[in-house]
Parts: sequence; structure tokens; C-alpha cells
Amino acid sequence: MFKGRQFDRSVILLCVRWYLAYDLSLRNLEEMMAERGISVDHATVGGWVVRYSPELLERFNRPKRPVSQKWHVDETYIKVRGQWQYLYRAIDSNGDMVEFWLSERRNLAAAKRFLRKALKQHGRPEKIVIDGSQTNREAILACDTADRLQDRSSRKLKPIRVRQSAYLNNRIEQDHRAIKRMIRPMLGFKSVASARAVLGGIEMVHMMCKGQAKYAGHRSPSLAAQFELLAV
Repeated sequence: MFKGRQFDRSVILLCVRWYLAYDLSLRNLEEMMAERGISVDHATVGGWVVRYSPELLERFNRPKRPVSQKWHVDETYIKVRGQWQYLYRAIDSNGDMVEFWLSERRNLAAAKRFLRKALKQHGRPEKIVIDGSQTNREAILACDTADRLQDRSSRKLKPIRVRQSAYLNNRIEQDHRAIKRMIRPMLGFKSVASARAVLGGIEMVHMMCKGQAKYAGHRSPSLAAQFELLAV
């Protein structure tokens, strides 16, 4: 995973973990490494984050525990290249992350793409809670109908129940804040690709803090220990 890198794996993992877990800028990390006698440019650290976050997330998702049958779905705003884009997110009734997706547009096609991704990875929930968004409601109904029409099993799939309530969906609104707090020092992203990589890493750390992964022989490893386990 780190073959051919100038810096030791421990240095790379430390910088990636600190950037994804704490509200630090890349220049903050450059200064902090310099205080430890390690000369590394902030752009190099940024490259590490973009390079390794997707791979670490992929490894993290393998032992992730199943989510519940009730989801909360919503989207929030993220600035990329000076323009607002949309981060679709879903959490379950326990507050665990279900799925996320960054889209350049906020429309029916984007909502359906996000939902199809969530359904493919986690199966069908019994109920989805949304706010007053009619677009999200139409996306759920469309994906649900297509899923049931394509079903070839002997059992008859029950329709996904949709509940529209801004009050009940406050759970995911609060969860958005934890993600946006981490993004604030980054002052926006320069590309959609880098935004997706970094956001994936932030969401991964968020899931780590919630204890969503299962590690053999480790009941509740620290954040540092989880990064080490993923990098093995």
C-alpha cells in the first residue's frame, strides 16, 4: 500500500488520520510535522489524503456491521471549486452511517443514483424518513418500484414505507453538522474527485468513532489502532 513512498508508513498514516479526524488545515499539519523534525510540504500531505482515503474506506467497509431497517435520508451543501454541490447522506435509526454520495446536481436523477447505491450495498429498509423533499420521495418510490418489479424470488417484497417529517429527520441534520465542522478549515475543494476522496475519509472516521466496524480480536480499538489495522 505504501511501497515506493519517500516517507515511512507511520508518518503518512499519522498525517492522514489527523487531517480526517480533526479540524486542521494542511498547513497546520506541515507545521506540526516540522516541530517533530519531519520536513513535508502541505501539498504532499494533501496528496496522501486523496490517494489513501478511498483505499482505507474500501477496506473499512468490508467488516462494517449491518445497518438497521429504518433509514433517515437527506442532503447537505458542500462547496467545490467555489460552487455549491450536494452531499446525499443516509443514517439508520441507531445513528450509524448507511451511505453517502457527492453530486454536482440536486435533482431526481442524483437522488435515485444515491438510493440505488445504498440499496445495492445494504439491502432494502422497511422505512425511510425524509423531510418535505418531494424529489427524494419520488426517488424512493421509483427505486422501490423498480426493485420489486425486478425481484424474481418467491417471496413478495413489501413496499418501503416513506415518512415525511422535518422533526423526525432532525437526527440526520445533527449528523451533518459533525461532517461540516471537519470541512470548514479546508476552505472548499478544488475538484469533485478530491472532494469525494476526502469526504469519504471523513465519513470513514465518523463511522470509526461510532464503532461501526468489526475487527477480529478487537472490541473497541482506538482511532489510531483502526488505521493501523486497515493499513496492514
